[in-house]
Amino acid sequence: MLSWPEDFSTCTLDEVLGWLAENRAWNKEIRVKTTTLVNRRLSKSISQDDYLATRKLVHEESMECRRRANIIEAQIARHTVGPFREG
Repeated sequence: MLSWPEDFSTCTLDEVLGWLAENRAWNKEIRVKTTTLVNRRLSKSISQDDYLATRKLVHEESMECRRRANIIEAQIARHTVGPFREG
């Protein structure tokens, strides 16, 4: 998993967009892992138990990646829409 800032309050839009690019790359890696895992199981090069254990880990990574994507989307909205709001 990627290192991750806990506080985005000081991040610029460019920094947030950088996090977006990194998260998308990580998502692509996760998809490749999933495909490789399924192919290994179909070819019976790993046991069902190993498949299930690894699949659980990959699923957890996928969920974390999605959580981070939601946070990034909210930060992009805050940077792009926030300045135009009337308060």
